[in-house]
This record gives sequence, structure tokens and C-alpha cells, in this order.
Amino acid sequence: MESLKPVFSVHELNEYIDILLGVDPNLKSLAVEGELEGVKRHPSGHLYFMLKDELSSVNCVMFRQNVAGLRFLPKDGQHVRLAGKASLYPRDGRFQLVASGLVLQGAGSLYAAFAAYKEKLERLGWFDASVKKPIPLLPKAIGLITSAGGSVQHDVYQVTERRFPSMPIVFYPTAVQGPGAAREIADAIDRADAEKRCDVLIVGRGGGSMEDLWAFNEPEVVEAIHRCSIPVISAVGHETDFSISDFTADLRAPTPSAAAELAVPERNMLVSTLRSLENRLNNALINGVRAKRDRISLLWGEAVRLRMHRAAEQNRMALDDVHEKLLQHCRSRIDIKRNQLERETARLRAYSPQRTLDRGFALIQNDSGHIISSAQETGPGDAVSICFRDGAAFARITGKETL
Repeated sequence: MESLKPVFSVHELNEYIDILLGVDPNLKSLAVEGELEGVKRHPSGHLYFMLKDELSSVNCVMFRQNVAGLRFLPKDGQHVRLAGKASLYPRDGRFQLVASGLVLQGAGSLYAAFAAYKEKLERLGWFDASVKKPIPLLPKAIGLITSAGGSVQHDVYQVTERRFPSMPIVFYPTAVQGPGAAREIADAIDRADAEKRCDVLIVGRGGGSMEDLWAFNEPEVVEAIHRCSIPVISAVGHETDFSISDFTADLRAPTPSAAAELAVPERNMLVSTLRSLENRLNNALINGVRAKRDRISLLWGEAVRLRMHRAAEQNRMALDDVHEKLLQHCRSRIDIKRNQLERETARLRAYSPQRTLDRGFALIQNDSGHIISSAQETGPGDAVSICFRDGAAFARITGKETL
């Protein structure tokens, strides 16, 4: 009897199951509600995504001709109603739903919770630029909070080694998804903040679904980031993924590698910048010294000229003093000499022949003008002139008498 059972190849089995799914009246035309996740538009135009609820998820595909009829742009987190059929992809035996239509039912529960919490914190001002702490230019150490041995740890270490080989990294390993992950991440943030071994923190994980990244939307993690005194860079998922931690952190990086680029300066560039600044400083000092020296020379020249000018003024004033003293001395000497002259003049006048004549005496001179003061100097017949006060008379000696 065993030999009568059919023996399928894997491909035949998959095709057979696909046929059974296609003939089941409940599965060949069905409607399923759930939340979109992992929505991806293939270059062929086909749409691939997952439909999920709180307990399970299922792969889905919508072919290009049906995608063209959609009235909305499918995005992760949207709650939709799918019309289509159940199918098994024969190549890899993957069960999937082939969607013929999608109707938007509103945001999914996870997306709605995300939006509500984000709006609440936004009203509280947690996302304001004014509360963001600056990332240090040259940190003493980098703190890293992520799962041990994952791609994030590898990428951050690799980028750090390339940019600044001697930069220390303080690693705080935690779970990044699943039950208890949020508590572990929050505790690691608090521990790093208390230890102060680093002055910038990278908190993150690799990509995944919204459900996988949900720990970074939990209040425990968000509040730990908000109260952390160390600047926090959030690097959760890929560039298109966003979490509440991204908005709360001081800086959001699109990827963990980009977070390391933002946190770790490039050593060679810093050295080059320092050398450039050193050269500029040296040039500034040299130019400053030259300028000061030129200024000192100018001031010295001005000081010398001023000193010479002041010396000339002082000499001029001293000369004026000497001139004044000389004048005073000359005047004094002149006054003395004048007084002496007046006394001598008075004496001369007192002994002047004219004064004698004024008193009634006369002056007798011989014919050569010689004053005759003795009778012995004349003889009879000598012609003489007799000078009086007011004129002269001429006479001849007719005789003489001696005493």
C-alpha cells in the first residue's frame, strides 16, 4: 500500500498546494484587515509588503496592473482592507496573499500610538531646538548603546578607527527589541549619564519593522534620553525609519555609521586645521610684533622730536631768562654809570671856567690861545684876549705889576 502513495518533487508539492489554495472558496476570494509594514515598490511596478496585527503577519504582493488602480500611496503603519486570494509561491514555498485591491481603513494601532505620543511630546517642547545640546567637537570618549556583536557595533567601531584611531569607545550592550529591551536601553542611558566616562552617546540599532524598532518609541527610553545631561545621537534603523527617540535626541543620524561620522571628528582634518590655525597665529603674532615695532619706532621718533621740541622750548625760555637778566644787568650798570656820569658832570660843571666867569671872573689868553695865569707870562705890548661870561674883549699889555 505504501507504494501507491504519490512521491512529489518539491516543486510539484508547492504547485499542488497552490492549486488547493486556489480552489478553496474561502481562500480564492477573501478580505483581510491589518496594518501595512515593510512596504516596498519594486522597479517592475509590483508592490511587496506585509500585513500584520498584534499576533501575526503575512507576506503580500500586489502586481503592477492592480497597483495602478490604487487611490492612495501605501505606507507603513496604515490600516487597510485587502481584497485578494491566498497563494503559495512555488519557487520557495512561501505562503502569501496576492492582493487585487487595497482600501485605506485609517492608521494602524502602532502608528496611531506613535503619532499620539509624538504629538504629546511636541506640545511639551521636548523636540524644540532650544533644548538640544551641542555635540562636542572633540569628545574625550564615545558612548555606544546597542546590541553586542551586531552590525551597529561593528560599523561604529570601524568608522571610529578610520576617523580617529585613538578615540576611546565605552560600550553599553543592551537588547534592542523584544520584552524588556526598552528598560535595558533606558538603564544604559542612565548609567552612562551617571558615570560620565564619555561626553557623547550614540543610541541605536539596525533597520527593521516598526514593531522591531518599537523599543525606541517607549516612554522609558524617550524620557531617559530627555533627562540625559550628555548629548545623545539617535541612530535607529535606516534613513527612512523614524522613532520618538530620533525627535527627542540632541541629534538624529540616518544610520549608525552616520552617527559615528557625526560624533567622531576626523583626526587628520583636526591636525590640518590645528596646523593652519598655528600658522595663522604665528603670522598674526609676527605681523602684530612688526606692527608694534613700527608703532614703537614711530612713537620713538615722535618722542625724540617732541623731546627735541621741548628741549628747544626750554632752551628758548632759558635764553629768554638770560636775556632778561642781561637786560636787567645792563640797565643796572647803565643806571650806575649814568649816576656816576651825572656826579662827574656836576663836578666838572663845578670846576668849569664858565662857572667862574659867571661869578664875575675873566679869563685871559695870549694871542696863541694859551691861558695866562701869571703876570710873569706877559710883557708890555703883548696882545691878549679877555674872556667874560658873555663875550670877549681884546687888549694890549701896557704894563705889569708883580705881587
